[in-house]
Amino acid sequence: MGKRLVTLVLVACWIGVAAQADARQASAAEKYVGTWAGTYDGAGTGTMELMLDKKDGAIAGKVSAATDGGNYTADLKDVTFDGAKMSARYDFPLDPSAEVVVTATFDGGSAKGTWSLRAKGTTDEVAGGGIAIAKK
Repeated sequence: MGKRLVTLVLVACWIGVAAQADARQASAAEKYVGTWAGTYDGAGTGTMELMLDKKDGAIAGKVSAATDGGNYTADLKDVTFDGAKMSARYDFPLDPSAEVVVTATFDGGSAKGTWSLRAKGTTDEVAGGGIAIAKK
């Protein structure tokens, strides 16, 4: 009985620490909430907007892009921040079998990063390039 109680207490503490870490990450990333507009280049070029907001205590958002293949908007998935570095992905609306991974490092009112188009579930890049955005 004593070992079970100790195990339960340790699990409860670990869950509490993990929840606090998630809350701190979202809280620290709140300064990036808003609309960021700019351009992307590389295998394709065009304009883009990154819209970040706080939803249910976490950072969420959308991306919109103007491309030669058509304009699109997509919901971000798996948005994470490590300090000023953001990573997110979204399903590529112009090809349901693909996703785009976006990274950005924020510095004041601007951010620079990369985009990478890949088949869902893989890490092999099909196309990619850079992004440069500024807060609207």
